[in-house]
Amino acid sequence: MARRRRSRHSTRRPRRGWWYAGTVALTVAGVLIAYGAWSPSGSDGARTQDREAAALPSAPRPAPPASPSGTASPSASPSASGSAEPEPSATRTRKQEPDKEQREPTAEPGDPSVAQPSTAPAGRRLITVVNETQKTIWAVVTNTPVYPEGRKLTPGQSMSVTVENDWGGRIWGRTGCASTAAGKCATGHCTSVCGGYNPPTTLGEFTFDAYAGMDFYDVSMVDGSNLPMYINVSHTTTVDPVSSSGCYQGVCTSEVDCPTEMQAVSGGQVIGCKPPCEAFGGNTYCCLAEWAGRENCIPSKWPVDYTQVFKRAAPYAYSYAFDDSATMSCKGACYYRVTFGTTGT
Repeated sequence: MARRRRSRHSTRRPRRGWWYAGTVALTVAGVLIAYGAWSPSGSDGARTQDREAAALPSAPRPAPPASPSGTASPSASPSASGSAEPEPSATRTRKQEPDKEQREPTAEPGDPSVAQPSTAPAGRRLITVVNETQKTIWAVVTNTPVYPEGRKLTPGQSMSVTVENDWGGRIWGRTGCASTAAGKCATGHCTSVCGGYNPPTTLGEFTFDAYAGMDFYDVSMVDGSNLPMYINVSHTTTVDPVSSSGCYQGVCTSEVDCPTEMQAVSGGQVIGCKPPCEAFGGNTYCCLAEWAGRENCIPSKWPVDYTQVFKRAAPYAYSYAFDDSATMSCKGACYYRVTFGTTGT
């Protein structure tokens, strides 16, 4: 039988003689006296706090390849009013030091009088989000306390955030929003703190430092599409597979040409393209029952391969749950540029 480990904090001790108890008491008294002259930064408790601070954010990272749907939990829990302050416990862990990197940018995104940052502090990464569409969007970056409900970007505007080297999360754009926090959005709608989304929504999905120093990332249209999106990498030893204008293997980014039966409509306007499962239901298009699993969920065997609706618009994107060819990798503390828009916009 394996020996039961006893916590080093346990109060149970072997019985000793009175002389042993006296020796222990004197020793403890000496330590307590000496401790008053020591710096707290050398204590086990402070080192534990430092390890905990280094581990933030604590939210689990999504594992590549990305799942077709799900909810990511932010690393901080801003209040329902939209505050981007971390929870008190996280503040205490960081010893009340201001986290300037997590609060950037302080200026209005896209403000021509303020240059967007081009680098990130050591141990952090830079993510730039650009709106090249003709719509006003609310850009969401999960698992960071910066703009947890999304940041308003008018056409041509951009924003930059820095994240931890081991960050993982999703980026998407909300459209047709009444407001940033409590208001309803036509697409990409979520609660006051955006951890999840409602389809149809185009997603950028990221897992940093996932394996052998590599990041994994992708554009996903598994849950349909509300905006065109492409991702570029820089500050890396990896060659960017997508051109700066959004072209991949000779095919460029375009709007989804959505069949009428898959169109999401609100107020008489087409606001996005539904995924086949939501549009048609059934085991075939939802990959259930006899169609379940990687070996059975084969779009080429469907009555109509609706995944091509998305592939033609974004050849690099996930078009269904097991489209693993869409997972990309990057090595070398990569920076990311997420563009909402099509080639030539």
